Amino acid sequence: MSVLFETSLGDIVIDLETELCPKTCENFLKLCKVYYYNLNAFFNVSKDFLAQTGDPTATGTGGESIWSYVAPQGERKSVPRYFTPEIVPKLKHTHKGTVSMAVAPSVNGDTGGCGSQFFVTLADNIDYLDGKHAVFGHVVEGFEALDKLNDVFVDQDGRPFKDVRIRHVVILDDPFPDPEGLVKPPFFAHTIAEDEDPLATLPEEEEERERRRKAAAASALTLEMVGDLPFANVRPPENVLFVCKLNPVTRDEDLELIFSRFGTIMSCQIIRDKRTGDSLQYAFIEFDKREEAEQAYFKMQNVLVDDRRIWVDLWDQRRKEKGGFGGRDDLEETRRYRGSARGNDRGDYGMVFEVPGAGSSHRRRRSRSRNEDRERDRSFEDRRRRSHSPHDRDRRSQYRPRRDR
Repeated sequence: MSVLFETSLGDIVIDLETELCPKTCENFLKLCKVYYYNLNAFFNVSKDFLAQTGDPTATGTGGESIWSYVAPQGERKSVPRYFTPEIVPKLKHTHKGTVSMAVAPSVNGDTGGCGSQFFVTLADNIDYLDGKHAVFGHVVEGFEALDKLNDVFVDQDGRPFKDVRIRHVVILDDPFPDPEGLVKPPFFAHTIAEDEDPLATLPEEEEERERRRKAAAASALTLEMVGDLPFANVRPPENVLFVCKLNPVTRDEDLELIFSRFGTIMSCQIIRDKRTGDSLQYAFIEFDKREEAEQAYFKMQNVLVDDRRIWVDLWDQRRKEKGGFGGRDDLEETRRYRGSARGNDRGDYGMVFEVPGAGSSHRRRRSRSRNEDRERDRSFEDRRRRSHSPHDRDRRSQYRPRRDR
């Protein structure tokens, strides 16, 4: 069972010992579920020792268990603030990143125990804490954040000069049922982000435009992460239409004929399966001008083609624009000397300046050139024979030496 802590220094993932410490883990998970730890500060940081948090008051004296927190207002006095700590001898503070519940002492007749405060060790082999505090988890990811936490500047009381807080908590797995009275509140961000200016005001239209820009940038980054875009800031072509929801029987020629009334079509291609050749029911149509593509977009949206209502969009980021790569003129797609499947169908090594798709015509030209060479040799031999007239033969015979018999 794991919990993700989003802190101002980075993310930390904690694995919990639910089998060895079920009550402690249940208390911790339910407090996370009601966002009890959100915006809590690390109020006690000792270098190479520990970092303590879990107190909403950040004083070291606050905090309570989940059962005290969810108890009705009239029954809070009867429900103890703390619960008995589960100290397991085999769980010790031997490794950096050990997570333990802080055990509060008995004060003014109140029974001590575990509430909501916990700490994370910042070094190995801290035997001093064994048997005094309840270990219930270990950090498995985010040791870089622990190193940053260990290096913060603190005052004489161990409080960091610059606040280090838990921004949000995400429960990755929770095997325990909710206690009676627990209601998960809706999550609202009531605080100001670190990179946000509270005094900055924008007009409503500009603010909406900025919000859309940030949403588009986030979507582009997601597409880059999953591999649908070569990079997030790709610029889409403006003269290409993306058409989907096509009928499988629709051909390239049919689609080109339908859209040709809007202008000159440079290319029209229905994407097909490489193995079977079946239509994948979407296509790219490239017009000569952007205005023609826009006109086709407005006129052909939701039009019935071959008993299917098609969907048309102005662009598709996966399309490569001429004169560059990914919609940018300053980039170029990687080329190889060995011909690719598009440029060399023969599968052998093609020339650098060989025209794509000219494999079969190259063979025909080569065979045609051989025939022309043969015809040229024959004609040359015929001309040579005709040039030898009888008069020339007699002239040559005069200078031929005679043989004495």
